[in-house]
Amino acid sequence: MSELIRPGLAWIDGDFQSGIEIEVEGEHIIDVRRTDHPPIEPEVAMLPGFVNAHSHAFQRGLRGRGEVFTNPADDFWSWREAMYELVETLTPETAHEHSLRAFQEMRAAGITSVGEFHYIHHSDASVDFALDEAVLAAAHEADIRIVLLHACYLTGGFDKPLAGAQSRFDGVDLATWWKAFDRVQSACKGNKQSMGVVIHSLRAVPIDIAAELRVEAMQRGLVVHLHLEEQPAEIEDCQAAHGCTPMRLVLDRLRPGPDMTAVHCTHTDPREMAEYAATGAHVCLCPLTEANLGDGIADVTGMRASGASICLGTDSNARISMIEEMRWCEYGQRLRDGRRGACVDRDGRIDRPLLDMATIAGAASLGLNAGLIAPGCLADFSYVDLATNELQGITSEHLATAIMTGGISARQHT
Repeated sequence: MSELIRPGLAWIDGDFQSGIEIEVEGEHIIDVRRTDHPPIEPEVAMLPGFVNAHSHAFQRGLRGRGEVFTNPADDFWSWREAMYELVETLTPETAHEHSLRAFQEMRAAGITSVGEFHYIHHSDASVDFALDEAVLAAAHEADIRIVLLHACYLTGGFDKPLAGAQSRFDGVDLATWWKAFDRVQSACKGNKQSMGVVIHSLRAVPIDIAAELRVEAMQRGLVVHLHLEEQPAEIEDCQAAHGCTPMRLVLDRLRPGPDMTAVHCTHTDPREMAEYAATGAHVCLCPLTEANLGDGIADVTGMRASGASICLGTDSNARISMIEEMRWCEYGQRLRDGRRGACVDRDGRIDRPLLDMATIAGAASLGLNAGLIAPGCLADFSYVDLATNELQGITSEHLATAIMTGGISARQHT
């Protein structure tokens, strides 16, 4: 039996529109039409559910711990040390606890789908892959749609062995890793849980093995994600080991396309980015985390000019809000470029490109039929309360921009 939803406003074809009726049956939208009936929820502005394309849910346990200098005289953050300390304490129970908190916050913030970039496999130094199902269980409990992006992680750097807490990430070899992947895939529950493949980074997976992994993922029809060029040191190390950048290795060896997403690309050469974008592959930006870690501001203006498909993620989950990710994406770019409207479309608007990053592009990155309020799409919605004081006096024409630039809270729609 179908359900009818009539919000005060609905985000349809790049605008907030009134007089819209949405018919839902099961998990899918079956019709979107004009109606003369009054809205059932007049104080609601409905959006597609936000798609968080890159999360490390366990890092919710780091909140407040890695955000101070280890020594005021030192010019580096203590985040990495705090992360490894957290990893050493993880059990299936604590991994579930941290993940559940993160996923519940996501749902409360209007995020209905998450790409969980998952590399914390083992509960101790043994190879037990005991933490994988704990994350799936947390997602099920939080009722969030998850694509568990299962990470292959084999080395501690270019030609370096794993060390210390990195043993918790160890994929051992491709045969062992694929066996674990298949076991976890069989544990996915219902229609809200699926799997994708992660090449953690080219420093953590040697390029020959990464190429094998990529071929198998393509044969299985799985999306592939990887961290890429987040920090200058990664690029320098790759050039020393291979005589080229990590992006060059991706272009030459990993056959990028619409099923691939490179996360960060903070320091990617513009010419190589244009070549990557031409394949239809995605870039995932995580502006709040990139700012928190001081990694730099990616060239969003150049990425968009090259035609790159850009999506957004919450990464370390120090703050969980896709609206804040959109706002920082735009404002950070204005600071970087010294001009306004880095994400402007042909009509001079920023709301459409930014919302596309947080919805349509994220869904495409994860292989989900979501991110739009349209027939055939998943019936995943978020909403903004129009009665909030921050939105009083704002017309529907300017509402989306006011929400994003003002950091207004969105919530899940139930």
